[in-house]
Amino acid sequence: MMREGDACVALLRSKLHGLVERNRSLEEENKQLRHQVSRLKGQVSSLEGQDSDRKIPWKKLDNSFSGNSYFKEKQFVHNNDSKEAMDLNSTSCYSRQQFSREPLVRSRVPRVPNPPPSPTSSQPVLNARKEGGMAPPPPPPPLPSRLLKSTKAVQRVPDVVELYRLLVRREGKNDAKSGSTGTPIATNSREMIGEIENKSAYVLAIKSDVENQGEFINFLAVEVQNAAYKKIADVEEFVKWLDGELSYLVDERAVLKHFPNWPEKKADTMREAAFTYRDLKNLESEASSFHDDRRVATPMALKRMQSLQDKIEQGIHNTERVRDSASGRYKDLKIPWEWMLDSGIISQLKISSLKLAKEYMNRIVNALKSDPFTNDEELLLQGVRFAFRIHQLAGGFDEGCRKAFQELKMYASKSD
Repeated sequence: MMREGDACVALLRSKLHGLVERNRSLEEENKQLRHQVSRLKGQVSSLEGQDSDRKIPWKKLDNSFSGNSYFKEKQFVHNNDSKEAMDLNSTSCYSRQQFSREPLVRSRVPRVPNPPPSPTSSQPVLNARKEGGMAPPPPPPPLPSRLLKSTKAVQRVPDVVELYRLLVRREGKNDAKSGSTGTPIATNSREMIGEIENKSAYVLAIKSDVENQGEFINFLAVEVQNAAYKKIADVEEFVKWLDGELSYLVDERAVLKHFPNWPEKKADTMREAAFTYRDLKNLESEASSFHDDRRVATPMALKRMQSLQDKIEQGIHNTERVRDSASGRYKDLKIPWEWMLDSGIISQLKISSLKLAKEYMNRIVNALKSDPFTNDEELLLQGVRFAFRIHQLAGGFDEGCRKAFQELKMYASKSD
């Protein structure tokens, strides 16, 4: 026991001696750097005396000096030191100078914001209230002429349901849909945030933004508070502009929490509406412009179309699920909400699904024609299931889908 205690004491003494030596070398290096700083300040003062017509405030020169000359001089000192001292002290010295000296965190000039985008309709959305109750909701916006014609052309096809039931009954079993949901790896975000906030340069940069960007942030707060649009596309453009302006800040959340007048709830809700609409619009555009590449193998092509249809149905389901609660919040904050109705983006998604159904059935018919060794029953059942799925979602088929389904039905009758 005594020997173990002596060994521990010796180890601690060795560590203490090493730390003392390291501290001594750091102090020596700090002394040299202070000397170099004093010499450079003297040179700057002499240059200021020679050029009397160009008087520059010392604070600006000190900031410029801290960002450029200081690091060059520090590199010079390090190069003249021994290699052993440089390896031991460069990291510690840099940390002390970078995060402990406040002049190294340069204050940025106040941001001059760009003007917000002009709305397509300048009239604000009013939450009209009648005495004794809420005013009736405004009528939904009319569909574009292209979608209106497509909607009128969609008709129910009873043969789709009949053929689907016939093939499923013949198969003798329903599809067993199985899915595995991976468990995301939990990351300790608190440790990451704590590591960042412990660095004084980060804290000083936030403090600098809070002190210098107040006018800029107050301007944005007023714009967000007064924003009232009739079209969700205008909200999308406004959010894009707002995010671009806020990206100037070192850390948006950390800076804005120091401004109690910042309308966080409305800004976040506008982002939610804009991003949801953008994602659905991208899905609609992808589906409506989809083209089946015949060079791709049939199983891969069918999988692609099924994946896209899964995304569309998930988007529709999510919108319908949150529509009642979200529309109330949007009304209160003067954010358009009519696009969430069945006559809005949901109708456009359903119409776009019809093109996927037509491409899917045509691909299966072509596979049955070109490959005599294809498993007819399996492909037919797959095609009819997909057709039935979209027929129920869209409320029927358009002319293109009806023609494609008749060809598929013809092959099904041959296999009986």
